[in-house]
Amino acid sequence: MTPVNTRCLIIGSGPAGFTAAIYASRANIAPLLYEGHQPGGQLTTTTEVENFPGYPEGIQGPQLMEDLRKQALRFGADIRTGVITSVDLSSRPFKAVASDGTEITAESIIISTGASARYLGLPDEKKYQGLGVSACATCDGFFYRNKRVAVVGGGDTACEEALYLSGLASDVFLIVRKPHLRASKVMQQRVLDNPKIKVLFNTNTTGLFGEEYLEGAHLVENVGTENEQHFDIAIDGFFLAIGHQPNTKLFPGVATDEQGYIVTDLPTTATNIPGVFAAGDVADPVYRQAITAAASGCRAALDVERFLMANPL
Repeated sequence: MTPVNTRCLIIGSGPAGFTAAIYASRANIAPLLYEGHQPGGQLTTTTEVENFPGYPEGIQGPQLMEDLRKQALRFGADIRTGVITSVDLSSRPFKAVASDGTEITAESIIISTGASARYLGLPDEKKYQGLGVSACATCDGFFYRNKRVAVVGGGDTACEEALYLSGLASDVFLIVRKPHLRASKVMQQRVLDNPKIKVLFNTNTTGLFGEEYLEGAHLVENVGTENEQHFDIAIDGFFLAIGHQPNTKLFPGVATDEQGYIVTDLPTTATNIPGVFAAGDVADPVYRQAITAAASGCRAALDVERFLMANPL
């Protein structure tokens, strides 16, 4: 493979990566973007997206990402299907190798590899993904107005999602595998005081069922004890709230917080390594929305433009 030199390597697609590519291309930086394991990011696994500005009638997740990709291509971004397999950030220009063997030298890097939602590992989760299974109540809760839903988890995130959904759904089950909630005392009390939320302690999900769409969940209470009991609940939505895993293993030396999210020098997107920037969910443990990811991709590209002007090679 012929070695490639670029002023900016964008690792990962999704709203952050493609938006960074749009802005960097318009600044005549001619970025090189590798789409990664999931071209288009997590939105390619969703159906209707109704909260992204500019689409008053909503848009399918894959189509939204295709629109962003086409816009980046229009301005000259070099977008390649493939995965970056190794990165050397020890000195600038940085070195990277792609899955097809291409060796890349980059004056700057934008990390936009996202964060992967943790799932229970049930085969049914993939079967009903986008058909009742979701890892984002804020993204998809609107579709479950006056319907019955379940949230899996016992921490602050799970309680927040259950409370959010209680304002939309008719009934909310909070499935907690432990005999107690791990959330803060305030969050626990809000959940326990909410008449729409029923907390199922000591309960695990063993499967999901439904014809075309999700219709219910198979549960087991007090598993492994003499009081073990199997039962089903009828639900239209099943929300995972057991955390996200930022995709940062490829970048040793880049500072992360205790959860693994990349730490940036706010208000910029700069990491602890000069010339390396982070955008999207890989650096966002709080919001994790398509629009905030796109906004951070814009910021990262502007930060790169300023950095390259001040630090030419």
